[in-house]
Amino acid sequence: MVKLAVVKKPEEFPKLVPKQKFIDFLYHQLGEFGDSKKDITKAVEYAFSDVKGKGGFVIVALQNATLIGGAVVNDSGMSGYIPNHILVYIVVHAKYRGEGLGKTILKKVIDECPGDIALHVEYNNIPAMNLYENVGFNSKYAEMRYKQKKE
Repeated sequence: MVKLAVVKKPEEFPKLVPKQKFIDFLYHQLGEFGDSKKDITKAVEYAFSDVKGKGGFVIVALQNATLIGGAVVNDSGMSGYIPNHILVYIVVHAKYRGEGLGKTILKKVIDECPGDIALHVEYNNIPAMNLYENVGFNSKYAEMRYKQKKE
């Protein structure tokens, strides 16, 4: 049986899964669709911020005391023209994919968010896109980014 823990402060992480272990798990399981450990750490820290307009939460999925999935949600501090929440990361351990755990975690994210939710997904991440669409997400915009050149 899978247990989902909603973590709103660093000290609320389950004893078996301290914050750094969770960050390392995200880094390894996100694979080609992930970010650096530094950026993952920033998203987790942002989720625990007490600054007005910031914050969020983390979801830790455990099965028999083993970390098998998780999510990171950041609050945007906005609403209407920009959704209230951003699902920054959602991941299921490779051995447990295709069993519905991603959908379970995603539904928990939706239940915990009192407003609209945005997320980014790579165009070639078809399994993730199918999951999001199946739960009710739709593609309203194509996100485009401009990276400043560092001198």
